[in-house]
Amino acid sequence: MKQKIIKTSIQLFDERGFSGTSVQEIVETIGVTKGTFYYYFKSKQELLKLIHLNYIEDLIIQQEKILQDPEKCHKDKLHEIVFMLISNIKTQRPSARIFFREMRHLTEQHVEEIRVKRNIFRENYQTMVEEGVRAGEFSQAARPDIITFGILGITNWSYYWYNPDGNISEQELTKAYTDMIFNGILNVQK
Repeated sequence: MKQKIIKTSIQLFDERGFSGTSVQEIVETIGVTKGTFYYYFKSKQELLKLIHLNYIEDLIIQQEKILQDPEKCHKDKLHEIVFMLISNIKTQRPSARIFFREMRHLTEQHVEEIRVKRNIFRENYQTMVEEGVRAGEFSQAARPDIITFGILGITNWSYYWYNPDGNISEQELTKAYTDMIFNGILNVQK
């Protein structure tokens, strides 16, 4: 039942927003009582925190699996992480939108728990870029912190506009992003 509440809440929060969804609407959609809701969650706020934590913890697990692969170079790891984020849009889009849009509804204590996880994800990315610079795969002129924030910016925003069932595939979007990251957009041909 707990998972059903979470799944239904993700759908409703994505459609109506966190503040636009009441506990009553959640339980009516499932066909249970408020008592059932409060058996699993102290508050709607606690539920929102759990949705955030589940989302970012899943991303960290996927990211770390890619980063720990000794067979891949840093460029391939970066490509795979971008692809992972883009391909997750098909399965995790509502959770991602809630993650980016609804954080403002969390208490400072809950935000801090999530911020710790977000920082782990970002720091893992940045460490990989730094290692790629040291290994000579990426330019010595690259600022790993700026590169990391730039990559996160373009991939995170994709949750709002990218349609996985549209006319561009996950692979094509990943290639477009990684080409831009690795090569820029400047035409160097003379």
